[in-house]
Amino acid sequence: MISGPVPRPLPSVSTIFGGVFDAAADQKRLDAIEQELSRPGAWDKPEALTPLLREKRQLEDEVERLNRLKTAHDDMLAWLELAAEDGGEEALQSLHEQQDALDALLEDTELVMLLSSEEDNQDAILEIHPGAGGTESQDWAEMLLRMYTRWAARRGYDVEELDFLPGDEAGIKSVTLRIAGPHAFGFLRSERGIHRLIRISPFDASGRRHTSFASVDVIPDAGNDIELDIKESDLRFDTFRSSGPGGQSVNTTSSAVRVTHIPTGISAQCQNEKSQHHNKDSALRILKARLYNLELQKREAERQAQYAGKDAIAFGSQIRTYTLQPYRLVKDHRTNSEAGDVEAVLNGQIDQFQHDFLLYRHEQQR
Repeated sequence: MISGPVPRPLPSVSTIFGGVFDAAADQKRLDAIEQELSRPGAWDKPEALTPLLREKRQLEDEVERLNRLKTAHDDMLAWLELAAEDGGEEALQSLHEQQDALDALLEDTELVMLLSSEEDNQDAILEIHPGAGGTESQDWAEMLLRMYTRWAARRGYDVEELDFLPGDEAGIKSVTLRIAGPHAFGFLRSERGIHRLIRISPFDASGRRHTSFASVDVIPDAGNDIELDIKESDLRFDTFRSSGPGGQSVNTTSSAVRVTHIPTGISAQCQNEKSQHHNKDSALRILKARLYNLELQKREAERQAQYAGKDAIAFGSQIRTYTLQPYRLVKDHRTNSEAGDVEAVLNGQIDQFQHDFLLYRHEQQR
């Protein structure tokens, strides 16, 4: 007989196996992709394989997730049986630990199930810009950069710095990242908006409390998968000298590139590379993603027309406050989700906020 704390109700995976996910169908599709990739001449044009490789990675992650869920579920059933026979404290502790692991896997699976939009599985282009306030807000922008790069590292995502402009004394004036991994945009779209920091400023000798703001924008990386009708005559290219630290001719030649889409006025720039050619390619990639995002926003506006009475979530709204003084709390103003461990959040543990936002978005769209 089991003694001690009563285990929580056994989580059900019946809606996952043979329901929302079909492991057999996924494996069959994976086998077909492998055959396609192994056929003669398949790799003659590697760029054409990008959509197929992305689908392959997504399916592999899905199959692995389902296998881990099944293993965790079976292990917990075994521990439950052992705890029922043994009734010892060690068996009960192991049972609770196994259930915690299964709960975490189920929550991660729930997140993936909520990422239903076609663009949710795409890579993301993330931009951070400090608000007014000089060094104080520029330092806050750099703290956000650190938070997102650590979050990406925890998930095993690749991070590429497309553009970076350092602050005058500390922090950053702007940064543009490409974050690549399964559902990168789907997770990071929760971060769009204004992030507010309240703390004792390390740059104020009087030790006064300051409030700083930084804006975060996230758009799906269209890459080469999306066909956009962009005429060469609609593009204007400008070159200029890179700003920031010098060295090796970085800011002594006109290597930085800005490209503007004349019909919409949307522009993008890159100055990170010493090669003007590489900067041009990166700027075009960012511009293409912004134009793609503009089209997605138009579609979203049409879908949201029927939800006129509901609050809109848009870039420019204050979404989250990080309070370090006089108390310690991170609060998301859209979902009312809160976390007291501010250091953990600033070290990239933002999954709770993303999970609650996805649930919130799902409810808004019902």
